[in-house]
Amino acid sequence: MSSVNSVQHIIASVGNRILGNPFKTFLIICLLVGGTIQYTANHLSINTDTAELIAPDAPFQQNRRKFEQNFSKDLHTLLLVVESDTPELTKSATKRLGRLLAADKTNFDSVYVPNDNEYFHRNGLLYLEQDDLQTLSNSLSQAQPFIGRISKEPNLTGFFSILEDALTSANKDQSVPIDLTSLIDKINASLHKRINGQNSLLSWENLIAEQKITQASANKGFINVLPKFDYSSIRPAENAIEAIRKASATIQEPNLPAVKVWVTGEVGLEDDELLGMSSGTFNASIFSVVLVFVILLKAYHSLALTLTTLFTLALGMVFCGGFAAFSVKELNLISVAFAVSNIGLGVEYAIHFCLRYRDNLLHHVDRVRAIRSTLLSTSPSLLLCAGTTAIGLYAFIPTDYKGVSELGLLAGTSLFICLLVTLTVLPLLLKFVPVSVPTDADSTHPLLATLAEKFAHLTLHYAKPIAIGTVVLSVVSIILVFNVKTDFNPLNLRDPKTESVIAFKSLMKDKDTSPMTLTILAENADKAKALQQQLAKIDTVDKTISLFDFVPDNQEDKLAIIDEIALMLGAQPQRFPELQPDLAPEPGIVKLIKAIDTVLPGKTNAKEIASLTQLRKELSDILLELDARQETSRRQFIEQVQITLLGTLPKVMNELYGSLNASEVTLEDVPQDIKDRWLSKTGLYRIQIVPKYDLNDLDKMAKFITDVQAIAPETTDLPIMYWESMKEVINAFQQAIIIALITIALLLLAIRRNLTDTLLVMTPLILAGLFTMASTVLTGTPINFANIIALPLLLGLGVDNGIHMVEKLHHSLSEEQNIYQSSTARAMFYGALTTASSFAGLAFSPHEGIASMGLVITIGIFWIMTCTFVVLPALSKLVFKHRVNHPAAKRSKTA
Repeated sequence: MSSVNSVQHIIASVGNRILGNPFKTFLIICLLVGGTIQYTANHLSINTDTAELIAPDAPFQQNRRKFEQNFSKDLHTLLLVVESDTPELTKSATKRLGRLLAADKTNFDSVYVPNDNEYFHRNGLLYLEQDDLQTLSNSLSQAQPFIGRISKEPNLTGFFSILEDALTSANKDQSVPIDLTSLIDKINASLHKRINGQNSLLSWENLIAEQKITQASANKGFINVLPKFDYSSIRPAENAIEAIRKASATIQEPNLPAVKVWVTGEVGLEDDELLGMSSGTFNASIFSVVLVFVILLKAYHSLALTLTTLFTLALGMVFCGGFAAFSVKELNLISVAFAVSNIGLGVEYAIHFCLRYRDNLLHHVDRVRAIRSTLLSTSPSLLLCAGTTAIGLYAFIPTDYKGVSELGLLAGTSLFICLLVTLTVLPLLLKFVPVSVPTDADSTHPLLATLAEKFAHLTLHYAKPIAIGTVVLSVVSIILVFNVKTDFNPLNLRDPKTESVIAFKSLMKDKDTSPMTLTILAENADKAKALQQQLAKIDTVDKTISLFDFVPDNQEDKLAIIDEIALMLGAQPQRFPELQPDLAPEPGIVKLIKAIDTVLPGKTNAKEIASLTQLRKELSDILLELDARQETSRRQFIEQVQITLLGTLPKVMNELYGSLNASEVTLEDVPQDIKDRWLSKTGLYRIQIVPKYDLNDLDKMAKFITDVQAIAPETTDLPIMYWESMKEVINAFQQAIIIALITIALLLLAIRRNLTDTLLVMTPLILAGLFTMASTVLTGTPINFANIIALPLLLGLGVDNGIHMVEKLHHSLSEEQNIYQSSTARAMFYGALTTASSFAGLAFSPHEGIASMGLVITIGIFWIMTCTFVVLPALSKLVFKHRVNHPAAKRSKTA
C-alpha cells in the first residue's frame, strides 16, 4: 500500500502543477510536439529489406551472405516470365524486352536472358538428349520435301499447293512435315482466329521439331533482372517494375498475338506483398478509425470526450514516433506494427480515465476536483497495467527475430509514453473541454443496464458450474492444441490472386522451371563433382547443375547426328528466303477447295471428315472476305493471313541452319557471362539442386531440405531461408512468451504481494491463449509469420484486463452488485472493442497473412473478454467466498 500511496502522491503533485499552470504546460507541450515532429521527419526512415529481419547471425544467414557475396547477380532479382501462343513469338519478345531493359541504366543494374547468345544459337543442339536429337533428325527427314518446296515459293499460293498435293498425291507422307489431319487442325484454329479479327500465329517450331522442346516450358521465356532498389520507399523496386510494365507494352505488336510478361521472383513477390499490405492496411485503418470513433461516441455519450481521446492518442503517436527515430532509426515491416499496438492498447488508458472522470462528475460539481480525483484513483492501476504489459513486450527484445525484437522495444516503451500523455495532457485538455454532466439515466441504455445486471448476477450465482465448464473446455482445448498447424511458407501468406504468386506457383509445378532450388558452394572442381555424384543418389533430387554441365556429353555421337541433318538439308541454302508477297492467292485457294471436294466423299474417318470440312469453310470465308474488301484492305488481309500461316517459318529454319554449325566444345568455350554465374572470382563452384517434387507442399520441402543438408549442411537458397526462418521464429516466440509470463507473474507478485491475486490475473491470460490456439485449429488457420505477432498484443491486453477486473472484484463480489456497470468494467469492454476494431478490418484483407492476423487477434480478444468477464468473476467468487460470507474479516484484512 505504501508504494501505491507514493505513486498517488507523485501523480497528485504533477497534476497540481499541470492544472495550476495550464498555459505554461500547453506551451511546453507545443514546443515538444514541434521538436519531435521535426526530429522524426529527419531521423526516422523505413527499411523494407527483409533479408536481415530474422537471426542475422545464424549459420543459415551466414551461408546466404556467402552466396550473395560470390554470386550477387542471381540474388534479390526480378524474374520475368514471357509467354505467348508460340515459342517463336516468345523468343523474339523475350529478346526485345531484354534489350530494352538492358538499355535502362536508371532502373536496372543488370539484365540477363538465359541462352540468348551466339554460343547457344550455334551449339544448342548439343545440349539436347541424344534420343531427342535423333527424334529431331527423324522429324526433319519427314519435313525435308516440304522445306524444299516451300523455300522455292514461300507464300500462300506455294503453301496451299503443297496441301493440295498432300490431299491428292499417292505419296502423302512426303508432302507435309507431320500427320496431315493434325496439321489441318492447327491451320483451322489459326485461320479461324485471324478471319474473326483475332491475332494468331502457326508455330512451325512445334510442327517441324515437335520433340525439340519440352511442352511444359515451350512457350515461356525467362529474364533475370537486378533492379536498383530504393529502400526509403515502401516499395523499393516500384520504379523498376513500372519500367518493366512500360517496356512490356512497347514489345506488343498490333497484328500478332499478345505477349504476357509476368513479374515474379523473390523481389516481385515482395513488391506485390508490400503493395497488398499497404493498400489492405490503409483500407483497414480507415475502417478502424471510423469504427473507433463510433465506439468512443457510444462509450462516452459525448463528442467532446471522443475528440479529446482521439487527440490524446494522436499526440501519443507523435511522441512514440520520436522515440522510434531515437532508438531504432529505421522501421522494418514488423516493427512498424507498433503503431497498431498503440492504437489498441494506448487508447484504453484514455478510455479508463475519461469514463472515471464522467463518473466523478456525478459527485463533484467542480471540474478540477473531478480531474484530480480521477488522477488519484486510476493512476496506480494504469501504471501497473503498463508495467506488466511492457515487460511482456520487452521479453521479445532478446530474441533473434529482429523485427519482433524491435517491435517489443517500441511497443513496450510506447505504452509508457501513451500513459504519460494520458496522465498529463488529457487532464489539461479536460480542464478546458466542456463536458455535460451525465445522469444515471442517460449514462447507459435501460435495456443494456438490465442485461448487465442479470449477467452479473448469473456469473456470480453460477460460479461453480462456470468453473467446471471452464475446466472441461480447457481439457478439450489442450487436446486441440496438439493439432495446431504451422505454415511458415511466405508464399502461402501472400494474396493468391496477385501476378507474382500465380506465376511463381505455376513455375514451381514444373521441376524444369521451379525457382525453389537449393544451392551448394564447393571449394574446388573435384569436390563439386563429388557432391553432384552424391546428390544424384537422393530420392528427392531430380538433378543437379554446375559449370561442368555446360560441357555436353556424347558430343561425338551428337555431332554425327547433326552432320546427318546437315547432309539431309544440304541442297537448301544457308539462309531461308523471306516470305514473298502474294497478290493473288485466290486461284490456289480455289484449287485447294476443289481438292477437298474431290477427296472428302471417299473419307470414312470422322476426324478427317471434320477437319477437311472445317478447312473448306475457313478457305471459303477467306474468299468471301477478299471479295468484300477494297484493294488496300485486301492486300493487308492477305499479308495478315500469310503471316498467320507462314510468319514463323523463316525464323525457325534460319535458327536450325545456324545450329548445324555446331562443333565440339570444352569448358573454355563456355561464355564468360555464364561462367560468372557458376564459378566465383574466389574459385567457388556453384551447384544448383533441382527438387523432384512440387515444393508448394511444405512437407515435401522439409524432406528435400533435410535430405540435401545431410550431405551438405551449408546448403542455402530460398527453401532454406523459408525453413530456417520458420524454426527461428518459433523458437523466438516460445522463448519470449515463457520469459514474459514468468516476468509478469513475478512483477505482479512483487507489487501486490498476494499469490492469489497473481494467479487470478494470470488465469484469464493463459486460458485465453489456450482457447485462441484451439480456435485456430477449428477455423483451419495455421500459425504463420504474420499472425504470430498477435501473441504479444493479446498478452498485453489480457494482463491489463486481468489487473483491472481483480481490483474491481475485491470490492464487488456480491451477487446483488452489478460489476459490469462500473467505469472500470465499461472501460475494459470499450477498450477491447476499440482494439478489436483496429484489427477486425484486417481479416478482410486480400493479403493472406494480414487477414489471418486480423482473424486471430479478433478471436483472441473475444476469448480475453470471455475469460475476464465470465470466468474470472466466477473463479474469484469461489476463491474469495469466505470474504463474501464474512465481510468483517474482509474489512479487517483490507485494513
